[in-house]
Amino acid sequence: MFREQLARDARRIQEQFDLVLGAYDDLDVTRAMAYATEGGKRLRGFLVLESARLHGIDETSAIWPATAIEALHAYSLVHDDLPCMDDDDLRRGRPTVHVKWNEGVAVLAGDALQTLAFELCARPEVGPAEIRADLTLTLAQAAGAQGMVLGQALDIAAETAQRPLSLAEITRLQAGKTGALIEWSGCAGARLAGENPENMRQYSRALGLAFQIADDILDVEGDAEKAGKRLQKDAEAGKATFVSLLGLDAAKARAAELVDEACSALDSYGERAETLKEAARFVIARES
Repeated sequence: MFREQLARDARRIQEQFDLVLGAYDDLDVTRAMAYATEGGKRLRGFLVLESARLHGIDETSAIWPATAIEALHAYSLVHDDLPCMDDDDLRRGRPTVHVKWNEGVAVLAGDALQTLAFELCARPEVGPAEIRADLTLTLAQAAGAQGMVLGQALDIAAETAQRPLSLAEITRLQAGKTGALIEWSGCAGARLAGENPENMRQYSRALGLAFQIADDILDVEGDAEKAGKRLQKDAEAGKATFVSLLGLDAAKARAAELVDEACSALDSYGERAETLKEAARFVIARES
């Protein structure tokens, strides 16, 4: 059920990107925006849509924040791939944006995708003004120097630190860099319904950390062709990861514990939350 729903939601989000970006002028920057938003699992957008379904919210409202989070995620990848950041030339099995075009286009495409995310959350189709304001505010908090950007800044600082990060430090780093957007996505359905998102926050927080531990495991055991990107970069740079700190077996065990925590947070929803529980199990079983 989960994999089929993930694929359906991915197609629906792509249709929404085609609709939104199709209205833009045909320029390098807009072509780069479209290119950057193609492909990928769209797990964050799925979490928005599925959490909305769980809370009785129609897709016609939820598709806007679902597309918003995928635009924001795409922006983060475009900028993360730049020479001044991770300097990657491959993303999702294709040349990165700055390789296909140039650095200037990549910077501007990322900037435009970031602002597009807030525009989409603020669209009147999403719902009442207070709901839109809450989604936009919390997305800004998750994306900025309290969330994802904080995590990225801590990651850059770790590259020149005198010692490797501790487990507590890397957990804080990844809670921002990877976890903040996943947490926002998982809470979006409750926010759309005007309900307390605490159970969904517990679910998505555990899911986000499990996702990152799984990423660290894939960086060691994964197949670069399936991943569509270069692997073992952190090991080559001497950076601490969950695997380097815990060991491979303990990292796998911790990820499994986190999946159990995520699933337990959904118990009050009963069988209606089974697809989200399957999503949690998927993050530590994926190959890319």
